Amino acid sequence: MGKKKELVLVAGGKPQMRQRQPRNWTKEKEAEFLSVLADTCNVTRAAEEAGVSISGAYKRRRENAAFRAGWLEAISVAYQRLELVLLDRAFNGTEKVVKRRDGSEERMPEYSNQLGLTLLKMHRDTAIEAAPENEPDNIEEIRERLFNKLERLRKREEARGSGE
Repeated sequence: MGKKKELVLVAGGKPQMRQRQPRNWTKEKEAEFLSVLADTCNVTRAAEEAGVSISGAYKRRRENAAFRAGWLEAISVAYQRLELVLLDRAFNGTEKVVKRRDGSEERMPEYSNQLGLTLLKMHRDTAIEAAPENEPDNIEEIRERLFNKLERLRKREEARGSGE
């Protein structure tokens, strides 16, 4: 029975069919790696759980388009999960135990101002764009609103261009 072949990228970035080696990744190892990566967003832990090397995981990501797509999806899932956890903490706080002088304890929610401010900054532009606008009374107000919106778009495009 012949060895299965898989599509990989070689040095020049050209796809090639190569034989799968027994020491290579299996579908089970890949599924375990991507599952743990989606749960933890931690490459080291995902590699340990899957029984592969960290460098092997990065090499596979470089060379295997399907694995690279799975990696990106796993990171996206982990990011969304983290964002939900942080939003929950910002809205509902975390439990803090306060000890009184008499030795008694009180449990109360604690809210992180820093976390709240960070989330506000992240979503400010989206919230501004989604905010309903009242009908302006005059043409000058229309011009000013349009100018402000265009200015926000210009700044966002500049930031996006400098981040690439």
